[in-house]
Parts: sequence; structure tokens; C-alpha cells
Amino acid sequence: MKVGIIRCQLTEDMCPGSTDFKVANEGTMAFEKTGPVEIIRFRSCGGCSGKKAATRAKMMVDRGAEAIVFASCMKSSNPIGYPCPHFAAIKGGAEKKLGPDTKIIDWTHRKP
Repeated sequence: MKVGIIRCQLTEDMCPGSTDFKVANEGTMAFEKTGPVEIIRFRSCGGCSGKKAATRAKMMVDRGAEAIVFASCMKSSNPIGYPCPHFAAIKGGAEKKLGPDTKIIDWTHRKP
């Protein structure tokens, strides 16, 4: 399966995303049910309040992503200790824009 991962822009200067890539390649954590996946794009939400996330998710799907994954930093507050206060709206916006045929996973390696 090909996936696009959306991460919190505030974490970019602290987290290289290496654990997201590792669990995707291994098919572990959030990817246990899908098995190993291919990450075709790794982008930020666009910054607070994440209004670019749904459009970025749609562009990823248009370019071949079969699922959109929100990195754990969006929901679980890792590594900055502050979960995204806009996460529910961001996820809802992506679900609305993508429709029911696109799988959305709301974590990667740190279960919320």
C-alpha cells in the first residue's frame, strides 16, 4: 500500500520522522494490519491551524496514495508535549475532502 504521511509543522525542527519511516517499512505499530507500506509523500500540516492539511491529503491521493496517515505528533503530543488542538478539525476536513474510499490512519508509532 502507498501512503502519504502528514505531520505537525511545529515538530519538524526536532523530529526527522525516522520512526514514522521505520514502522512503515517494517509494517509495525499502526501498520500491523496493512503490513509494510511505501511512503510516497511526507508533508507537514502547513502550520497552525492546519488548514492546508486536507488539500495536501487530496493532492497525495491524486498522486497515488491509497491511504493518508497522520503522524503520531499530531494527536499524541510527541515530541513537544503538546497535542494539536486542531487535530479533530484537521482529520474531519481530510475525511470530508477525501470521502469514504480513502483509508485514514490517525497515528504512526505512538498510540494515542
